[in-house]
This record gives sequence, C-alpha cells and structure tokens, in this order.
Amino acid sequence: MLTAKQQELLLFIQRRLDEGGVSPSFDEMKDALDLKSKSGIHRLISALEERGFIRRLPNRARALEVLKLPDGLERQRKVVALPKSAPVAPPATLPIAANDVIEIPLHGRIAAGVPIEALEGQAMLSVPAALLGAGDHYALEVSGDSMIEAGILDGDYALIQRTDVAREGQIVVALIDDSEATLKYYRRNGAQVRLDPANAAYEPQIYDPRQVRIQGKLAGLLRRYN
Repeated sequence: MLTAKQQELLLFIQRRLDEGGVSPSFDEMKDALDLKSKSGIHRLISALEERGFIRRLPNRARALEVLKLPDGLERQRKVVALPKSAPVAPPATLPIAANDVIEIPLHGRIAAGVPIEALEGQAMLSVPAALLGAGDHYALEVSGDSMIEAGILDGDYALIQRTDVAREGQIVVALIDDSEATLKYYRRNGAQVRLDPANAAYEPQIYDPRQVRIQGKLAGLLRRYN
C-alpha cells in the first residue's frame, strides 16, 4: 500500500507523461507536492521504484516510466483511442535534463587512511540526480590518500547509499567500535573483517566482526577542481 504522498507523486508523474510524454523535473514534483526539499522527492521516487510502480530509464536524469498504478486507480484510467485516420506521430526522444539535482545530508569528513571520528552535520550537498540510484543517500568529505588507487582523492565527496550489509570487495563506510568511521574495501578474513586500502603505503585493518558496523556503500563521487 502506498502512502498518500507516494500515490500523489505517482499520479502526477503519470499525468505529465500522458500530457506530453516527458516526466516532470524534481523541481516540478517538489512544487506539485508542496515539499520544501527535493530530497523528499528523491525518497518518494526511491520508494516507488522499490515497490515496482516506476523505473528510471538508464543514462537519463529526467526519464521515469510508470510501470503500474494501484489497483483501484488502474481501473479508473481512461483509454482514449485515436481515429483511424489520425496520423500517429513518432515517439519523441526524451530530453536529458542535466540540471536536475537533489540535496542529500553532508556528514562531515571521513578518513580514507587511518580512521577518524565520524562527524554528524546538518549541512546539505546538492548532487546531480543521475549519480544516485534507488535508496537513501548521504555524502562524506574524504580526508586522506589511502584510496587513491581506486580514484578516491583527498577532498572528494563520497556519495554513500545507506545499507548495513556489504558484499566482498565493495567500498564501504565502516564504523569501528561505534566511534570512528573509515572508507575501505570490505573483505572477510576467515572469521574476521578486513578493511583494505587502495594504496600500497597502507596496511589492511583487521577487526573482530563485532567491532565493525557497515554504514553504507560507495555509490559515486563528486570532485571540485577549484
């Protein structure tokens, strides 16, 4: 069952697709639902995607497809047939909106070398929607150089998808002893957890599994050049 806001957003997207064949922008969805932040829209879209009501078309920031509507609403939809003599226009190419952005929480700095204290902040970071997939996300500013061989540099913004599980070889945010966080490759070492750097100058970190809690996995990077 969908929440009222999820259903309202789903119907708004469907109406815009019916009218012009193009899904609305995040700004348009935010205004239509009278929300203060586009991060709320991102969470609603992720929830609809996880429940199988919509899907994001690949490689496009503003391309959503409605897969289904709730049963009661599906029965109420009207299907309008074109007269046989009416010419059928070729399907329009959906425009790519490169300026669709959402805001995600920015939680301080995280070490890509020796673990440092995990900071919780109230700042927000604007991120191109195309960089994020389904799920809830936050950002961390990278401090250190132990992940440089994975292309993660000091000062980068790591975009993290929240999760408490990880697969072998994923780059994760690991919270050590509930006090320090680090960005590393996640691996199992027998009965222990091994957090591997991507820099030959650093040694792997070995922990008892009870010391380590996964806080998320790397979903993308933002980098500034000035």
